[in-house]
Amino acid sequence: MRHPDRPPEDDLAAERTRMVRRDLADRDIRDARVLDAMREIPRERFVPPFDRDRAYDDSPLPIGCGQTISQPYIVALMTQMLELTGTERVLEIGTGSGYQTVILANLAREVWSVERVASLSGEAAARLEALGLEKVRLRTDDGTQGWPEAAPFDRVIVTAACPEVPAPLTDQLAEGGILVAPVGPRRGQTLLRVEKRGGRLHRTAGCPCIFVPLVGMDGFPER
Repeated sequence: MRHPDRPPEDDLAAERTRMVRRDLADRDIRDARVLDAMREIPRERFVPPFDRDRAYDDSPLPIGCGQTISQPYIVALMTQMLELTGTERVLEIGTGSGYQTVILANLAREVWSVERVASLSGEAAARLEALGLEKVRLRTDDGTQGWPEAAPFDRVIVTAACPEVPAPLTDQLAEGGILVAPVGPRRGQTLLRVEKRGGRLHRTAGCPCIFVPLVGMDGFPER
């Protein structure tokens, strides 16, 4: 029996369709594959039960352990900035709830995702298993160090704020690869796109944003 305070699945599906049109397509998300993935993946499965009716608000939501699931627009924007074609090996730093992970898995060949908080990684693994995803590998570790034995990666996405782009992540980025990360102080960052060409890093600044801090050896110190 459905919980009386929870929206029915049909209502949530309709909200998801409206979210994609209103908050993504009517703004600057133009990648059809990104829009299709956002339209397909049920965000309500990645938020706490008490926030299920807010799953399609264009806002971040808490997921426990001081972490959040990013707002849908930012998820779509960062994914679009990666320019995925379906052939890429992607490194994700900050698994969180697993929502961004699943979006990536729908658009890339393989996803390798690192999460510092073991309980969040375990919960994300259960969600991914329930969705039948087999091309995602998860690890609990310091995300600022990447996943060196699996490198190089065609794409790297960092879903937490970096004071600077961690050098281990750019070292693990393949030639011609793209990295997307929020970079700046704790109080606010700029979304940065980094492309490696001829062994050099070419940076393009995007929109302002605010993410939880990336804690680790090459990130922010733990408070």
